[in-house]
Amino acid sequence: MTPHDNTISLHYTRGDLLAAIQASLANLGKTVENVTVEDLAPVDEFHIGGRLATENFLNQLNFSPQNHILDVGCGLGGAARFMASTYNNIVSGIDLTQEYINTGQTLNTWVQLDKQVALYHGSALSMPFDDETFDGAVMLHVGMNIEDKAQLFAELYRVLRPGTSLGVYDIMRTGDGTLTYPVPWATVENTSSLSTPDQYKKAMIEAGFRVSTETNRRDFALGFFKDLRAKTAANGDPPPLGLHTLMGASTPVKIKNMIENIAAGHTAPVEMIAQKN
Repeated sequence: MTPHDNTISLHYTRGDLLAAIQASLANLGKTVENVTVEDLAPVDEFHIGGRLATENFLNQLNFSPQNHILDVGCGLGGAARFMASTYNNIVSGIDLTQEYINTGQTLNTWVQLDKQVALYHGSALSMPFDDETFDGAVMLHVGMNIEDKAQLFAELYRVLRPGTSLGVYDIMRTGDGTLTYPVPWATVENTSSLSTPDQYKKAMIEAGFRVSTETNRRDFALGFFKDLRAKTAANGDPPPLGLHTLMGASTPVKIKNMIENIAAGHTAPVEMIAQKN
């Protein structure tokens, strides 16, 4: 891995993540014997809108049962497990952060999905997969850490079969203005690689994709966080299991800054769906 890759991986590494998840599950009255994919959703869907956003996103892609899907920047594998359990897909995930892969593989065994979901440690810019391996691919909140979008989409084009779909759900640069850091994907600006929707489309098209839809999810994001704040205020404390389990003590300031950047119109989560010609 490059020095940049190591910096990104270190940003996400907690060191005791699996133990923290197991302790939080105990507070929910759950054990490794009876935990479900739904129970894990608050911690392993590390993107704006969580499971709600994942479901909306995947329903647009219409992957068929038994399709082999690639999850780029899979994190703990939450979206991969949801695809496997809900749509009966075979899913391979790849992520830079070794702790996420190790933890995700254990979570796969807890929910009996280790035969359907395989997670690999590696870079999205040089994936250990053969040409035309996959029947589709997804990328949820990943491109913010990848500067070379041209190589990213060229690599995705390489591993996808002709006629298949790629879905991207990333935070993108949607307006001018200075961004406030830290945010969930970067502590400082020089580890953030935000691009505009037009830059994404250019990189996709140059790789050979045809972009069919683009949806700005700013209003959804702001509504989601408003509901989350109300729920937290009503309960008095965050739930036992959530994104704070991943991000630790820095969670409130990272989420606050991300919301402010979106509310100011500087950034927004954007969905794009493209097809390999």
